[in-house]
Amino acid sequence: MPLVSPFETSFGRETDRECVLIEIKSEGLTGYGECVATRDPGYNYETTGTAIHILKDFIVPLMLGRDVKDAVDFQNIVAGIRGHNLAKAGVEMALWDLLGKRENKSLRELLGGVREKVEVGVSVGIQSSAQSLVKTVADYVSQGYARIKIKIKPGRDVEDASAVRGEFPAIRLQVDANSAYSLDDVHILKPLDELDLLLIEQPLFEDDIWDHHKLQKQFKTPICLDESIVSPRHARYAIEMSACRVINIKAGRLGGLSQAVMVHDLCCEVSMPIWCGGMLETGVGRASNVALASLPNFILPGDISASDRYYVRDITNERFVLNPDSTIDVPRGPGLGMTIDNDALKKFSLNRLDIE
Repeated sequence: MPLVSPFETSFGRETDRECVLIEIKSEGLTGYGECVATRDPGYNYETTGTAIHILKDFIVPLMLGRDVKDAVDFQNIVAGIRGHNLAKAGVEMALWDLLGKRENKSLRELLGGVREKVEVGVSVGIQSSAQSLVKTVADYVSQGYARIKIKIKPGRDVEDASAVRGEFPAIRLQVDANSAYSLDDVHILKPLDELDLLLIEQPLFEDDIWDHHKLQKQFKTPICLDESIVSPRHARYAIEMSACRVINIKAGRLGGLSQAVMVHDLCCEVSMPIWCGGMLETGVGRASNVALASLPNFILPGDISASDRYYVRDITNERFVLNPDSTIDVPRGPGLGMTIDNDALKKFSLNRLDIE
């Protein structure tokens, strides 16, 4: 699916997006899930290719012809498969959609969400210059986004963040490094501490918790972990080590909505704020994210921007629209509350695999 505009991070530049749409049929109902893996192994080791392999050869054979009661049951079924959380999460999402349709309940109701609309922000990729970044941010601010996240990398960090803060002194601003730095770079990042940022996201290695613990001690700005938190267990490690003061929750990275709720509850117990990250989802994955962000401890705005931020045409008939107060409404229909635009799906599909 072609993106409205290129999206560049410290690990690469995307102009279009691949993902795997998962469709599960059971009891006369159809549930949809989105595996948020992309074509390249930049964010983590999973790709659309590895996801299809794991789904076809391992996850699906464990499920065919057997009852799967709920998400917990599914996690027990696939517990013998190490890693591959994005693939697992896509299937679990489809199961939640099925359960909601069977019980005539929205995903928000099933998860225990308390909000009918959630606060959102926008994630802005690396631009050609600091001046171009400010212009891009200004456009999003004019659209109504009240929280801005900018991507940074070595050579494009303090100057970019300072330029945005200078132009917008009161806006809620945060930065995301996507693991682009090491502890040796503390002197480079330290000026960020003077820009009144909401947080600095994942500055160090994608599998690191310990060095983030050392880094957080040197910063008054909260460090937020993303890539490092791949399970509720890792969230506990981070909390006990004081490796961060905020956690970004992505259900895909954690292996499913059930695991995301566990991390939510864990953080809630220690009063650690969380927010919902994004992976350039279609309307299917975005519906899941919005429902998840309706839980009570999601007190920071998420990367769940309006549909037109990403795609001119989505694969769902329903579109997510930014409200004037920088919020997005939570779907109320059964399950994900979304229906598939089959013409769009056919237009964008690269391949289809049916397993019965």
